[in-house]
Amino acid sequence: MSATATILQALPQELTDFVARLDDFIEREIAPLEAENMQFFDHRREFARTDVENGGVHSRAWLELLGEMRRRADAAGVYRYALPSKMGGLDGTNLGMAVIRDHLAAKGLGLHNDLQMETSVVGNLVFPLILDEFGTEAQKAQYLDGVLAGELDFAFNLTEPDHGSDATWLETRAVRDGGDWVINGAKRFASGLNVASLSIIFARTSGEPGKAEGITAFIVPTDAPGFEGPYFWWTFNMPTDHAEVVLTDVRVPADAVLGEVGRGLETALFFVHENRIRQAASGVGAADYCVTESVAYARERVTFGKPLAERQAIQWPLVELATDVELLRAFVRKTAAEMDAGPGRVSGISDKVSMCNFRANRLACDAADRAMQVHGGLGYTRHKPFEHIYRHHRRYRITEGSEEIQIRNVAGHLFGFMRR
Repeated sequence: MSATATILQALPQELTDFVARLDDFIEREIAPLEAENMQFFDHRREFARTDVENGGVHSRAWLELLGEMRRRADAAGVYRYALPSKMGGLDGTNLGMAVIRDHLAAKGLGLHNDLQMETSVVGNLVFPLILDEFGTEAQKAQYLDGVLAGELDFAFNLTEPDHGSDATWLETRAVRDGGDWVINGAKRFASGLNVASLSIIFARTSGEPGKAEGITAFIVPTDAPGFEGPYFWWTFNMPTDHAEVVLTDVRVPADAVLGEVGRGLETALFFVHENRIRQAASGVGAADYCVTESVAYARERVTFGKPLAERQAIQWPLVELATDVELLRAFVRKTAAEMDAGPGRVSGISDKVSMCNFRANRLACDAADRAMQVHGGLGYTRHKPFEHIYRHHRRYRITEGSEEIQIRNVAGHLFGFMRR
């Protein structure tokens, strides 16, 4: 039995039923839609998706296709799986999301699951959860319905030109001016700014550099006077939605504060904690796909009179990767289940989440690289998906806590420098 075939073993029945329902929906509604728009998924994918003349952001046609996929998924009742029932969701669990993300990534690239924009038939809907957790009743009333309907998008602005993982040292400042706040500073890699009408801006409002206390999160309209996005960064994997942002005397009212004044870093940590275990699951699924495709190709490809599959130089690296897939899949699911059982999202197990994250991100890159090698010259072309998988998952070794930060977190718990 292949690694892919074991994905649904020993799991709650309601979860396996949901995944079966998901597969049926993809086959009926998403696969035909993808087939009608193959320029976004074959060797032309990067060029079809990218508006080169408009700063390298996503082309309008690509965004419209993703929007149609989301509408169909929402109408089918699968898109909001992870949200609570009060938001029209299914009260999905961390274990459920880990299994689903793994399963969808193991299918390979497609309209059902394109992580370049975190777009999937099962949405990674962090911003509604952020609003629910930290927003005031007025903010929820103003924004939540629009976000859930896909009519309102948020950008996330934590990283700065001189500060990335060292977020407590950020230099963007906000000061009170009468009843308002005035924000000055700069942000880098502002994810989603090409489509966002609102942005969550993190700024220091008190306290000393290097201290978590004193950082505040603000909801800022992207068309506010003084809010500028001068350009988008062209990245290893295009198109881009990572903007440079300059904030010059941007004025927002007091009710623009998201959460408590001085405790905004809790919002940022909520964002990355929601994503890290899901990224890990996606990495496992992507690695599984690369291994499965490589094994199939090695069985078919004949060189020097014999199938590649008979050569140990081909077998052994794939055996190592297949083993890592199985081991890491079990660990990701175990950690996700512990997140569900604990009092908080990562209470007591943040080191385990970090372990899952950095190892899975590496595994996806290693498996994609090996798939290219097994497929030879064909694997290096864009007619195969491996280069795209590698370029996409390579970013996760840096974003939302680089692998060095993840390892540092694990070391802090292992050697007793950090509290669990």
